[in-house]
Amino acid sequence: MSTSLLSPLIDENVQTLAQLVQLLGRVTAHDYQRPLGAKGTQSLGKHVRHILEHYQTLLDACATAPSQAIFDYEQRPREAALETQPGYAGERAAALQAGLEALATMPHDAALTLSYPVEVGDADDSAALPTSLGRELAFLTSHSIHHMALLGTLCEQLGIALPEHFGVHPSTLRYWARQRSAS
Repeated sequence: MSTSLLSPLIDENVQTLAQLVQLLGRVTAHDYQRPLGAKGTQSLGKHVRHILEHYQTLLDACATAPSQAIFDYEQRPREAALETQPGYAGERAAALQAGLEALATMPHDAALTLSYPVEVGDADDSAALPTSLGRELAFLTSHSIHHMALLGTLCEQLGIALPEHFGVHPSTLRYWARQRSAS
C-alpha cells in the first residue's frame, strides 16, 4: 500500500465523523446528556466523547515524530464538555476531520507504538505493540462505527432521526452496492 492508498482510509474516517456531526446538529443538549440504558450509565454524549478522544489520541501521536510516538487509547482526558455539549463536540469532530486529512502526506506504514495496559500477575504493566498509521485508521473506522451503531439504538429510543446508513461500516455499504450491481 502506498501513501496514496492511505487516502481511502482517511476518507472512511472523515465520512464517519461527518455522520457524527450530522447527529450532533440534530440532538438537544438535554437528550445528549440524558442517562440511558437499564442502569442509566449510557448517554449519547459519552459515546461521542469516547469516539472523538480516540481520534485525538491518534492525531496527537502523529504530531510527534511517528517512529517515536507511543500512544495509549486508555489514557484519554475524558473531557466532560465533549459529553455534555453537542455543539462543542461537533466543532471538535470538524477539527478532527481536518487533522485526519492532514495525515494524507504520511506513509500508510508510518511506524507507531501502541501502549496497551495488561495485568501481569498482581501488577499492572503495559505492552508496547508495534503498529502503523494505516492499521490504526482501519481500527478507528471500525471502532467508531461500532459505537455509532450503539448511538443509533439509543437515538431510536429517543425518537431522534438519523442520517441514512448511520452506524453502517463502509465495507457493508460496499457489499450492498455490489449486491445491487449484481442483480
